[in-house]
Amino acid sequence: MKDIKWIFVLYSIAAVLSMCAIGVSIAHRSILGAVAAIIALTLIMGFGFKTKKKMREQGAL
Repeated sequence: MKDIKWIFVLYSIAAVLSMCAIGVSIAHRSILGAVAAIIALTLIMGFGFKTKKKMREQGAL
């Protein structure tokens, strides 16, 4: 348990919730909601990869 990087757990949960939001928006036929969820997913994934790169460069991974 001590090796868990909790920030990545939070990023992954947020990404999964964004993917679910895409499905819900499509089910409700909300184009605006789907676009917002796709943008949110892209931002979350980008922040996750950026954080991983930064931690790797600092030797924290």
